[in-house]
Amino acid sequence: MKDSFDREIEYLRVSLTDRCNLRCEYCMPEDGIEDKLQHPEILSLEDMFTLIKEFVVLGIKKIRFTGGEPLVRKGALELIKKVNDLDGVDEVTITTNGVLLEDYADDLYKAGVKRINVSLDTLDPDKFKEITRGGDIQRVFRGIEKAQKVGISPIKINTVLIGGFNDDEIEDMVNLTLYDNIDIRFIELMPIGQAAGFAKSKFLSNKEVLKTLPDLKAVVKDDISSPATYYKLPHARGRVGLINPITCKFCSDCNRVRLTATGKLKLCLHSNREIDLKSILLAKGDLNKAVREAILTKEEEHQLEKMEYINRSMNEIGG
Repeated sequence: MKDSFDREIEYLRVSLTDRCNLRCEYCMPEDGIEDKLQHPEILSLEDMFTLIKEFVVLGIKKIRFTGGEPLVRKGALELIKKVNDLDGVDEVTITTNGVLLEDYADDLYKAGVKRINVSLDTLDPDKFKEITRGGDIQRVFRGIEKAQKVGISPIKINTVLIGGFNDDEIEDMVNLTLYDNIDIRFIELMPIGQAAGFAKSKFLSNKEVLKTLPDLKAVVKDDISSPATYYKLPHARGRVGLINPITCKFCSDCNRVRLTATGKLKLCLHSNREIDLKSILLAKGDLNKAVREAILTKEEEHQLEKMEYINRSMNEIGG
């Protein structure tokens, strides 16, 4: 399935919920979501599966489940297994904050999840509690350890680089790649939703990583559509990825679209434009045609450099 710029669209990110068990400063309000989605607004897991099947028929090969925090959605494991069993699906993965990973790692592996992304912005317990507004980092550490034990590998740790908060931990984070099959991916802070002001005041370019660790050497990219440029320390097992949506666009290789928990198709993370697939599904419309026509309108590139920021917060969209 190609868009109008001849990009092969084969990656779907599915948000299971807008709810989360943390309150990260750059993602959610301190008191949580003011207008929580009500049950009738959220796609049932059955309807979500129906939509995902249609995407797979059209050529989607990789599915990533996100949130909010995907593991807080009741029935998530059953859906993941059903999707993994679909003909044409090469890989099913999740992005999680790791808080519930210790409890679910074994079941995730049995459901077909062979690798995961864990969002973790610091290794310091006090700073973790601060940025997440109360989170317990030890639960995340135990979750990562359990995931490794059951065979989930590699584990990718996504770290949002935040000026004045974790820029003094760059070397410590990178050193995690020395002895374990762990990739650390530094992500530039993006101005999204109500956190746009926070992002602009705390922004730090990923160039800081290369300045801090000049021994990092670029490695050949194994997936051209990946937003990360990868590096390694000499003799390290894992890699260091830099994802630079602000200082270096990677839109020309974008192969992904997003499905929100409310059944909206987002063709670009940084666009407010959404297509209501839930309404088409409930009206028993032609989903195949709707998706194909929508893909042909996928934006060529985002406009962050023009300070065109989206209204919705990341927990509403799916990371």
